[in-house]
Amino acid sequence: QVQLVESGGGLVQAGGSLRLSCAASGRTSSLYAMGWFRQAPGKEREFVGAISWSADRTYYADSVKGRFTVSRDNAKQTTHLQMNNLKPEDTAVYYCAAGAGISWTDEYEYDFWGQGTQVTVSS
Repeated sequence: QVQLVESGGGLVQAGGSLRLSCAASGRTSSLYAMGWFRQAPGKEREFVGAISWSADRTYYADSVKGRFTVSRDNAKQTTHLQMNNLKPEDTAVYYCAAGAGISWTDEYEYDFWGQGTQVTVSS
C-alpha cells in the first residue's frame, strides 16, 4: 500500500504561483510513476501532469504546458507540482496519484490517490 497526502493548496490571484506537494509513504512508493489530476466543480477529473519513477520523463496536459512543472525527490518520497501564471480556469481540487501503468493520462492506470487539495485562482 502507498499512502499519499497533498498540501500547498490555497487562494491566489491570477498570474500568481503555488507549489503543491504530495508526500508518499509505504513500501516501494518510489517505483511508481506519479501523476497530478484536477477536478473542477461540475466537471470530470482531468489529467494535469506526470513524472516517471526515475524522474527522467515528464508529460503535461496542453492546458498547463509551459506553466506547470512536476518534480520528485525519491529520497524524501515527495512529488511537487509547481504552478506558475495561474489562471481562474485552473481552479479545482488537485489530486496526486501513484501508478505502475503505462498510460499516464488515464486515471484508471493509477492505483493510489491522495485526498486532494483545493486551489482557487481569483481574477
